[in-house]
Amino acid sequence: MPSYRTVVNIFRIYHDLDDMNIKIMRNTLYKAYLEDFYRFCQKLGGATAEIMSDLLAFEADRRAVNITITCCLCFPSFNLCFLGWFVLLWKNALLINPSLISYRMERVRCLTRKEIYEEEVKKNCLAFEQQFHYVVFFAYMRLREQEIRNLMWISECVAQHQKSRVHDSVVFIF
Repeated sequence: MPSYRTVVNIFRIYHDLDDMNIKIMRNTLYKAYLEDFYRFCQKLGGATAEIMSDLLAFEADRRAVNITITCCLCFPSFNLCFLGWFVLLWKNALLINPSLISYRMERVRCLTRKEIYEEEVKKNCLAFEQQFHYVVFFAYMRLREQEIRNLMWISECVAQHQKSRVHDSVVFIF
């Protein structure tokens, strides 16, 4: 019977690793990474802690907004309590983390992908204004990621013969 149990366990593991569970695991791991990296930056102190806390808070907010929007898309829109449940969920999130009120409502006012990337680029460019901290390496890599996103967008526009749409999603870095 041990071989039967192994087969059943493998079958169960295979079904547990569906698309939604993988996304949940990935988001949970990324949350742990962000929190650990934030604590590490706080231990370093100085300008690194100050600037990185702002960059990491923005990254956490961006991810929270994306996850919330994705979850809202999973809700059926024809039920009567759709909006009520969402408002209740948001209020409970505010009770758990009161900093959502002050930070997220003021700073994350733009929800389009291009505006969020533009805000991220501005924050990363500001990291180069101070000296003697490690944030410049993080900011440099983030700006390179944005450059790659820009190149991917341009190449897709050219491949699809949509050259007039090139400037729609390109975020200027400097």
